[in-house]
Amino acid sequence: VAQMIKVLIVDDSALVRQTMLSLLTEEEGFEVVTAPNATIGQKKLEKFEPDVMILDVEMPEIDGITFLKQVMSQKPLPVIICSGFTPKGSHKAFEALSAGAIDIMEKPQMGTKRFLEESRTHLMDLIRNSIQIKVKKPAAKPFIVQPKLSADVVLSLPKDKFEGVTEKIIVIGASTGGTEALQYILERLPDNLPPIMIVQHMPEHFTKAFAERLDKCCLPYIKEGVNNDVLERGKVIIAPGNYHMLLKRHGKNYYTEVREGALVSRHRPSVDVLFRSAARYAGKNAIGVILTGMGDDGANGMMEMKESGAVNIAQDESTCVVFGMPKEAIKKGGVDYVLPLDKIPEKIIQLSMG
Repeated sequence: VAQMIKVLIVDDSALVRQTMLSLLTEEEGFEVVTAPNATIGQKKLEKFEPDVMILDVEMPEIDGITFLKQVMSQKPLPVIICSGFTPKGSHKAFEALSAGAIDIMEKPQMGTKRFLEESRTHLMDLIRNSIQIKVKKPAAKPFIVQPKLSADVVLSLPKDKFEGVTEKIIVIGASTGGTEALQYILERLPDNLPPIMIVQHMPEHFTKAFAERLDKCCLPYIKEGVNNDVLERGKVIIAPGNYHMLLKRHGKNYYTEVREGALVSRHRPSVDVLFRSAARYAGKNAIGVILTGMGDDGANGMMEMKESGAVNIAQDESTCVVFGMPKEAIKKGGVDYVLPLDKIPEKIIQLSMG
């Protein structure tokens, strides 16, 4: 018999609890318990002993951050933060990541069939990821997930070899654990490097708050991407949640394209989509970086970058929260340098100036 995955949902919204409960119980393999506040959550935590907890950050009496810190100090377990997007909520969500939560998801809402299917897929992946990070158990019964589409659905393979500009471009992909890794790297980069494009798997709206947060503590100018952003030295563009972001070029000028589209490698934005666009429009002038994260998004795109002449870096296993995405990129053969996090800023600077 497959091992049941035990999930505790702590959220003061009855609608959110019910929506998540229905998303999870439509699939086999989950045992789900809910709690409307941290006090009841603590009792259920002790009695139920969940594999993973989904936690709201804005709750009356004991707020989510206080509860999270208490849990992490007593009996750590994988915690996914479920937050409604408000300025206060987004600030608390990033505080929760610093306090040990592994990922953020936006509060699910009742919506279209496609929205609910994608919400379920995302929730399944988050839970499965969290189990693999912390809990060593036999694999649960296979999840029913959406088809895992490739970057072909957004951008076909380049038909011709890249010829053109000499300006370099840096593209970075990250997922679980990436918010802290990206901050570490960007705080150590000067403001005169070639433009940087980043895909960090994160819900819609939170990417803007993430970009603003980074812009306050880093030398380069950092913003959430919009369509037709001109890419210049000293500028860092972060893909908006729920949209793919591509590199495009007109003559000698690089710019962004932000577009809707199917989930690619079960993500939107997808690292594979960004990396493939870099292979097509920057070729040998691109520098690719793949950081901590679960799954294999970015592995195919990084291989395409290498084949077009790019130089690529992967974060090493010892410094990753999850050695999934870098491991798959290395296995595919698309990586030139495997480095610990503290060596990556220096290598980016060196390659950019070369």
